[in-house]
Amino acid sequence: MDTSSGQAALRILILSADRFEDSELQVPTERLRAAGFNVDIAAPVKGPIRGKHGHLANANLGIDEVQPDAYAALVLPGGEAPARLRHLPEVLDVVRAFVRAGKPVAAICHGPQILAAAGVLAARTVTCYPSVADELKSAGARYRDAEVVVDGNLITSRKPADLPAFVRETLKSLHSAAARPEGVTTS
Repeated sequence: MDTSSGQAALRILILSADRFEDSELQVPTERLRAAGFNVDIAAPVKGPIRGKHGHLANANLGIDEVQPDAYAALVLPGGEAPARLRHLPEVLDVVRAFVRAGKPVAAICHGPQILAAAGVLAARTVTCYPSVADELKSAGARYRDAEVVVDGNLITSRKPADLPAFVRETLKSLHSAAARPEGVTTS
């Protein structure tokens, strides 16, 4: 994303917590930043969060500080963090706000559990880590076993090995959203 024109870079929100799948937070963060996006990480409490394999990330926001209108897209990494996040009403409210606004929402591995808990999967086609498939089907989703599934503004993937396709489709969705006449929110 070229920000040399003086236009502020689009802001992307990542929601996570301790025990995230390290690569599923780290790779999208790095790739989005390299593409010129500003990336904020929000967690239940502002400060450091630790991945399942020891990666430290800084949550520069508490979830209670998140203003969905300030962001162009939402990313939900997997690991064990989604099992905790899906029980927090403020997380579900944030997810619903992004989906309602038609903004890109990208979830990988166990991340779609948060989408199921938010009640936004009825009649949507998604993928996820195989052990989560029945949960998504129970939430009304159509499950497809593929490295990445794009259904409107939802982008989902199964596992860390799918990160190249996940990031590619997330970036494609962001560029497409930015090109629409109504655009997306900038900071």
